[in-house]
Formats: sequence, structure tokens, C-alpha cells
Amino acid sequence: MDFAGGLRADGLPAVLSDPARLAAVEATALLDTGPEEVFEDLASLAARITGSGRAFVTLVDAERSFWKACVGVDADAITDRQNPVGQSFCYFLIGLAGQPFIVNDAAADPRTADHPSVGPMNIGAWAGYPLLDPDGRVLGSFCVIDDSPRAWSPADLTTLATLARSVAAEIHLRQSLTAAKAAHQRSADLAHSLQTGLLPPRLRAIPGVEAAASYLPASNRHRTDIEVGGDFYDLFHTHGPHYAAVLGDVCGKGIQAAQVSSMARYSIRADTDETGFPADRLHRLNSALLAQNAPRFLTAVYTAFQPTAEGLSGTIALAGHPPALIRRAEGRVEKLGVPGTLLGVLDTLNLTDVPFHLAPGDLLLLYTDGAIEARPRPGTAPEDAGTPFGEDDLAAALAAGHGMDATATIAHLTGVLDTHHGGWASDDTALLALRVPLPA
Repeated sequence: MDFAGGLRADGLPAVLSDPARLAAVEATALLDTGPEEVFEDLASLAARITGSGRAFVTLVDAERSFWKACVGVDADAITDRQNPVGQSFCYFLIGLAGQPFIVNDAAADPRTADHPSVGPMNIGAWAGYPLLDPDGRVLGSFCVIDDSPRAWSPADLTTLATLARSVAAEIHLRQSLTAAKAAHQRSADLAHSLQTGLLPPRLRAIPGVEAAASYLPASNRHRTDIEVGGDFYDLFHTHGPHYAAVLGDVCGKGIQAAQVSSMARYSIRADTDETGFPADRLHRLNSALLAQNAPRFLTAVYTAFQPTAEGLSGTIALAGHPPALIRRAEGRVEKLGVPGTLLGVLDTLNLTDVPFHLAPGDLLLLYTDGAIEARPRPGTAPEDAGTPFGEDDLAAALAAGHGMDATATIAHLTGVLDTHHGGWASDDTALLALRVPLPA
């Protein structure tokens, strides 16, 4: 027979060894895998409808025909579900560039009369259709074999053609799903890297002050999710003995939220050489956001402070952000800050600087609204459904951590929130704690 592309040295179609075709066969991830119900069912259906004794779903590489499904053949072990490519009729389909190969009498047909498998495999009649990938490359065959010569009816051939397309569609669907998962994972990895870049790799060490922070993504947005949150926090040195802690929450999620979050964090960092109280710095951040046409608004809390011999003294300003909380050494919790205008929308802001002092044992907590809007997982008991974890709940949880250092306090609050929402966080949550340790 004349095959497209000519012959190999062994007399078989040269296209069997085509690198692109072999890569496509390998990409099915079906070679050397066990039987699966979907392929066995389609092969059984073909055998039953045509009345033939045997039916195969076969993948063909350069050297062998691998039977992903085989009906009417006793072959349980994977090593038994294959034969050399030269002993299979499947190479005819490869060489014929995707055309069906129909034989009514294998022993009499001049194309197959001398084929080495006719006698040993007891092939009386053979009908096969190619399994094509989306680019038209032949991956293998869907075929039936009858022990005796027979004339395949038009209905038989139509059925085989349809079932062959079904097998090819199943293979392509699996490959598309695998490719989609891989693309999703790449995007998720990128999003994870972007999210990580919005947060300091570690909190700055400040003499005489404990510091701890955490970022909790919204429900199920972990390593395999593409969405990026807009919550951020930072702790940095400004000048002399002075430091700053800032925490913000950009509206929405996704790339735009991440862009605004990054813009805000680095704009604040770049402002460290300027003088002014927290309200002044938030005013300048608002001007920068407006000048750069930031696509999202945000809320923020900025606190400037310095360690002192008596503890820590500072000033705080809120820009549309929930009030900070102070837990005194004896366990009492106070709200700190005056509500102000959010950033990135208006030219004129109403922001208020509020002074505060932390004595030894006192702790300051900054947080985003994910900590006061946590709700139980949908489907929980009716009496709990929709009940938010509010400001009073957060204050009570903070008070319950009386005596804990900053790191233990953040871990305690994270655990309380997780218990409340049952692992189903409706929003991102950033927490940042500063504590003046008690004397040794």
C-alpha cells in the first residue's frame, strides 16, 4: 500500500515515528494505564451493536499498539494489553492519514492477506476508525474484529465512526481539563507570589516592642486560587527613634486591588522622610492615589510611635477604617481612633490624629474588617447562620487572650475566627499586633 509520508526502514508507515504525532499520543496520558469504565463501555457497545466478538480502543506509538480497552480478549495485566505495532492492523489507519480501514475478508484482501496477525489473531474481518486529536493527528484506533469474514453494514460503520468520535472527544476533554488545571495552577502561583509581595517578608524588629501579624485569605483562596486580596500591612522605621505601623484594605479583589494595595504600601514607605502626623501622611497618600487615578478606594489605619522608657507612645489616624483596639495589661480592652474619610475618592478628607500610650503589658491591635464580618459557613445551624463576628466579639476574644504576648495573641485570634466561620472566611483578614513586654 501507498502511505502518506512513505515507509520506514521496517516497511511500516513513516508517520508512525512522526515526533509531533508521538508527542500527541504521549500527551493523552493513557499509555500503560489500566482499564477505565468509559472506554470499556464504548468498546462493549461497539461489539454488541456490530455483533463482532472483539473491540478495542488502541493508542499507537512508534513501536506498539496499546489496548486501553479490549473486549473479547483475556488480558488483565497491562503488559498483556499490547502488541508490536507491526502485528496490528492499526498502523493502516496511521498511514492512511486518518481514513477508516475496513476489511471484510482479511485472508483474501490483498492489503492484509500477508499480514502476520491474520492467522495468529484469527482475524476474519476488521473495521477500524481513527482516533484523531484536534489537529488531525492519529492517536490510535477504535476497531472491531470478527472471527469470520463478513460484510460490514452501513449501520455498523456509522456506529463505529460515531463511537470513535466519542472516544476521541473523551480523550480531548481530559487533555483540556488537564491543561486548564495547569493554567489555573500557574495563575494561582502568580497570584500567590503577587499576594506575598504585598506583605513584608518579616516584621521589622523594634527594640522594646513585640510585633506579630497574620494574613488570612478569604474562604478557599489558598494556593490554588487565582484571586488576589487587597489587604496589606507594614511595619517600618521612619526617622530617628520613630516607627510606623500601617494596615489597609482595598475595595474588592483581583489584579486591580493588588495594584492599589502595592501602590498604597510603597507610597507610604516613600513618605518616611516627610514630616507630619499620621493624618498628614494619609492625606498625602490620598493625593497620590487621586493623582495616579487609582481604580479602587481603600481604608487604612496609620500609627506613628516610638518606644520610651515607660513603654510606647504614639499617634493614630483612621481613614474609613475600623477603630484599633488596646488591651491593657490587666485585660481591659479599649477602642482607639476617630472614624475618618476613606482614601482614593475625595479631595477633602476629615482625619483625626489621636494620641495613645502603651505601658508594659499593653497591646495594640490593628485589623481589617474581615475580622469583624466573619460569618459561619453556609449550611450551619439556623440559629448561627448569618451571625457576624462583630467588634464586640473581637474585643472579647482579645480580652480572653489577656497575658499572651503578641505572637500568641495573633494565633489566638486566628483560632477564634476560624472556629467561628468554620474555615469559611467570607473576606480577607489582616491582623497586626504591637505589645510592650512586661519586665523580666
